[in-house]
Amino acid sequence: MSCDLKMHTQTHTNAKPFSCQICGSTFTLKSSLKNHMRTHTGEKPYSCQVCGKAFSQNFHLKRHMRTHTGEKPYVCKVCGSAFSESFNLNKHVRTHTGEKPFSCEICKSAFSQDSSLKTHMRTHTGEKPFSCEICGSAFSGRTNLKHHMRTHTGEKPYICHICGFAFSQDSALKIHMRKHTGEKPYSCYICDFAFATNSSLNEHVQKHSLEKPYSCEICKSQFSQISKLRKHLQTHTGEKSTIEEKPYSCQSCRSTFSKSSHLKDHIRTHTKEKPYSCQVCGSAFSICSHLKTHMRTHTGEKPYSCHVCGSTFSQSGDLKKHMRKHTGEKPFSCQVCGSAFSLKSSLKQHMRTHTGEKPFSCNVCGSSFSQNFHLKRHMRTHTGEKPYVCHVCGSSFLQYSNLKSHIRTHTGEKPFVCKICDSAFSESSNLKKHMRTHTVEQTSLQ
Repeated sequence: MSCDLKMHTQTHTNAKPFSCQICGSTFTLKSSLKNHMRTHTGEKPYSCQVCGKAFSQNFHLKRHMRTHTGEKPYVCKVCGSAFSESFNLNKHVRTHTGEKPFSCEICKSAFSQDSSLKTHMRTHTGEKPFSCEICGSAFSGRTNLKHHMRTHTGEKPYICHICGFAFSQDSALKIHMRKHTGEKPYSCYICDFAFATNSSLNEHVQKHSLEKPYSCEICKSQFSQISKLRKHLQTHTGEKSTIEEKPYSCQSCRSTFSKSSHLKDHIRTHTKEKPYSCQVCGSAFSICSHLKTHMRTHTGEKPYSCHVCGSTFSQSGDLKKHMRKHTGEKPFSCQVCGSAFSLKSSLKQHMRTHTGEKPFSCNVCGSSFSQNFHLKRHMRTHTGEKPYVCHVCGSSFLQYSNLKSHIRTHTGEKPFVCKICDSAFSESSNLKKHMRTHTVEQTSLQ
């Protein structure tokens, strides 16, 4: 019997006459034993001529060479995708067949890859073998640790090819791209409003149901979101939330942050550094998100929509303020007289009626005002500016109210009516004068 035939016959008989003297493993071929022995000796006789990397087996070197040549000999018959290794092709083919040969024995979930099953099993065992060397946080998957590390390094490898904004995760870039494409895959089943993210849809649906499942145990106030309840609780305790750990501290003012990237942004408020520049007008910003918001002044993009009236806004904060017109919510209360306001700035202005504060001063005559728009209006008495122009005759006025009164001379409108004799007037001052004629009449009758 020839040597080749003898070796071949062993593949049928399962004979393994070659044994490792170190670990006892057996092999059908002497060459296989020889390759195996290198796992004990550490010998790597096959070297890459390009980068010098060494391998224990020749086929490992051949596979490695494809990283230099770009060769991808394994091609998918369905879509034509090519791969450098056969096992990557096998994994890919399952995306077409839907085959999921790896099953969880606990919950019966199925997976297309063995590695996915291993990661899944940790949701049952609670095992988190991948630890962050910086802060000690542990993760069940290597990719989760990889994503987490970017919160320390600030690395953002996923870049939008349209506007240049960068992201730490691929999923965040996908969501961002919907702002450019207008794609809104999450639709409300009640009113058909569509949203770019599932979280936005969930918040919106709660507005239909008016469901407020989160209650304050102190004052019984109810909230639609747990984050709003947490913020509300601080009004009772006077403390900053301790729910979220904040291990990153500012050395200048001792403010604390949950992420190193937030600390970096904060430090710029001290250094005045503004590394994010607008490519259109040159305006600079200390935080990337501020540049994003600013860019909408150039693009006209208004991604935040009111589900009641359809009004759109460039910032989520503006939408929040607008919604109070529909809900009637006035969360800012005056501690002196109890008046309530929908905007914090309105409360601030109102407080000046109690304090008498007038922080806006005219640099020409020294007159001071409680509100900035009152100062602007006053400045026109010095500059002679009359920005409000009548479209009928071209007359111009210092104030909008004066233009409004003037327009009535053209329209004949008389909105101010006497409740005693039904006489009508174009201006409230004329009605006041008229009312005195009734006062005189009543006096003479007495």
